[in-house]
Amino acid sequence: MKISCFSIKPLKIFFSLFLVCICLGFMLVSTSSQTVYFGYASRKVPIYSVETNEKKVALTFDAAWGADKTSKIIEILTQNDIKGTFFLVGFWSEKYTDKIKEIDEAGFDIGTHSNTHPKMSTLSASQTKYELETSMKYITDVTGKPVKYFRPPYGDYNDQLIITADSLGLKTIQWSVDSLDWKGLTAEQILTRIKVGVHNGAIILFHNNADNIVEALPLVISFLKSEGYSMVKLSELIYDSDYVIDNNGIQKKIK
Repeated sequence: MKISCFSIKPLKIFFSLFLVCICLGFMLVSTSSQTVYFGYASRKVPIYSVETNEKKVALTFDAAWGADKTSKIIEILTQNDIKGTFFLVGFWSEKYTDKIKEIDEAGFDIGTHSNTHPKMSTLSASQTKYELETSMKYITDVTGKPVKYFRPPYGDYNDQLIITADSLGLKTIQWSVDSLDWKGLTAEQILTRIKVGVHNGAIILFHNNADNIVEALPLVISFLKSEGYSMVKLSELIYDSDYVIDNNGIQKKIK
């Protein structure tokens, strides 16, 4: 008599693949940065913008060289009852501690923009940690508050950078609308770029010492108000928990 035996090997393979799929699904949820899968590869993605039905945007200002216009920017925002976010480089913070205090007392958010403004994807993990911790300390020593946000110089990043920032409690922030003010654009040209790019949940990039930022800012504010947008600091726009980030860097609340 011939006896047929049923092999369980195919079942083992099936269940193994099933478990892998489940694990990948769980990895899509993060409370800081997000792992996004493209086929078999993965990468970490910063926050470029926020998905929201509310007409609100974040005005952000990178500070690395010069501080001549910083007080005027603060004045313009304050007069319009607007809160912004400043990202400070360490060597700037060391030189302009009075400006850090002024930004903080105005009620704005302050994030780090690294310590020496390098291309951080070229650094080791230890070098990255030093860049972040050193620049954070300059800010905290003045404000007495923890630093929660980090913007990579040049928008340059890799997985290691975001993982290191995560470990220090930092959310890595990019932008979805670039004013290109650092290129010496006129106030009207800067305004045009905002008009074309603005959207709900946008993070808008400016620089604190751009040639025409002081002239452009009132025009931008007037336009955004006319379109019904409120301008808030990052902590009033992005989600702290229970979110995912899609492959376009859009932060979405888990419902």
